[in-house]
Order: sequence, then structure tokens, then C-alpha cells
Amino acid sequence: MEYLAYGAFFLTLAMTYSIICLGLNVQWGQTGLFNVGVAAFVGIGAYTSVLLTTPETADRVGGFDLPIAVGWIGAALMSGLISFFVGALTIRMRSDYLAITTFGIAIALQLCFQNLEPLTGGVFGVGFIPRAFSGIQDDALLFNYANLGLATLLVVAIYVVLEHLARSPWGRVLRAVREDETAAQSLGKNPTSLRLQAFVLGGAIMGLAGAVQAHFIGFVAPANYLPMMTFQVWAMLIVGGSGNNKGAIFGAVLVWAIWALSGSLISELFPPDQQARAASLQIVIIGVMLCLILLWRPQGVLPERQSISKHLGQRNET
Repeated sequence: MEYLAYGAFFLTLAMTYSIICLGLNVQWGQTGLFNVGVAAFVGIGAYTSVLLTTPETADRVGGFDLPIAVGWIGAALMSGLISFFVGALTIRMRSDYLAITTFGIAIALQLCFQNLEPLTGGVFGVGFIPRAFSGIQDDALLFNYANLGLATLLVVAIYVVLEHLARSPWGRVLRAVREDETAAQSLGKNPTSLRLQAFVLGGAIMGLAGAVQAHFIGFVAPANYLPMMTFQVWAMLIVGGSGNNKGAIFGAVLVWAIWALSGSLISELFPPDQQARAASLQIVIIGVMLCLILLWRPQGVLPERQSISKHLGQRNET
């Protein structure tokens, strides 16, 4: 019974990472935007939802005690809004320059999470966050399965929407901008506006994932949104297959499984006083796995499918 409850717990967290990967796939896989500030946008969503849904407290601003669904919507909107302002300032940058800028913004926001105690609770974070299905949380198995079902429904819904967008004219133009911006611009498209739209959409999805994760765990702290999270999410997307939404989901589950299993292995093999130092081996394991997969399948386990217009096919047939 305990193993079943833990399995549902593990898969629920994997689903939240799948949502983050889907957001990053919009930015990088579909548009080629090198965002290295993933953790910041996830954290914005988490803290926004916490402020909206937790009860009022004397030492913290917020505490509006609103329904969890309102918190999730607010998280997506706030993260999307911050993404808009960040994107408006940085979206004209390319590759390494955009990566450096978004990384700097992520560090700045992480310091804000740590020092704005009236809003975020500071280094001690915020606990007692309302949890979905709280009425059955005494039954660990039922509680974890209920949350797994909800998280899975969210992943499926976001996947369906993003697949529709990828096949729409908007999605095709995004890929055209990614492949050859000059050619897309010569056809009357606005690459800057399109990249900004993708950046905002991806950021909003990341914020929603942060809110879902916060309400499932029941606690948030600045240590949850360190650059390590960004590394994990990028590894998930690269392993699964950049540009493929199925690959983003698969990579999230696979890398999170390796991360969780390696953590359990370290706790079994090393004494308690050495486990903190040995935890760095998890990064080594993920790095080695990443290298092996890239050597085996450079485009990821589930690479992006190359689509050809049916009109082009008809012309070729004639």
C-alpha cells in the first residue's frame, strides 16, 4: 500500500514537471528562445497562488483565502504578465545573450523570494498551503491518486491545446521564425511579436505548474526555485525531444524517475553525515545520462516530426 501511495506521489510530481516542460517547449522547442530562468517563472506562479489562497496572517501580506482554482488562474496570469515585461526587454536578444539575461533575472527573482519576507515568508517559506482534496488527505493512497488524476487531466488539457496551436498557422509561423527569421519577415510576419507571444505563453504555463506543485506539496520556499530546477527541466526536454510535446512529457517522467531513484540510492549507500555532499552525484548521473542519450539520439528519444504542407505534396505529385 505504501508503495502504491508513493508511486502516485512520484507520478504527480512528474506531471507538474511535465507541465513546466511543455511551457519550455513552447519557448525553445517551437520558437528557439533560450530561457535559462525557468525556475523564476515557476516560483512566481507558486507564490502568487499561495498569496491568493492562504488564510490571512499577521506577519505576511496577502492571505485572501480564495479558492485554489482562482489561485491557479492568478498564477498563470501573473507569470504571463511578468514574462511579458521580461520578454519586452529581452526578446530581441539572441541565443547566449538571451540565456545570460534570463539567468540574471532568475537570480534576481530568487533573491526577492528570499528577502521579501512580508510577501514570501523569506527563507523559511510558507506552509499550511491549502491542498486539493484536503478532506481525504488522511488516506494517503486515495489522496495521492486524486491529485494524480487532477494533475494528469491538466497535462492532457495543456497538451491538447498546445498540439492544436502547433498545427495552426500561428504554430507554423513560429517554427518558420525559428528556422529562418529573415525569410519569415520577408513574408510579412513580425518575428519579435511572435517570439514575445510564445515567451508569454510558455511563462504562463510554467507559472500554472508552480501553483499546482505548491498546492500538492503544501509548502514553498526560495530553495525550491534555485537554478538546479532550470537544469532539471532543460535536461527533461532535451532527453525527451525538443519540439515534440510528447517528448516533453516523456522526458519529464524519465528524468524525474532517475532523479528520485538516484536520491533513494544515495540515502541507502551513504551515511547521514555524508548524504548532503553525496547529493551532487545526482547531477553527475543526470549529466552522464544526458550525454549518452545525445550520443544515441541527438534529437532526443522522441524527436520533433518534420511536417510538410499537404499543398506542397499535391504539387509534387502533379
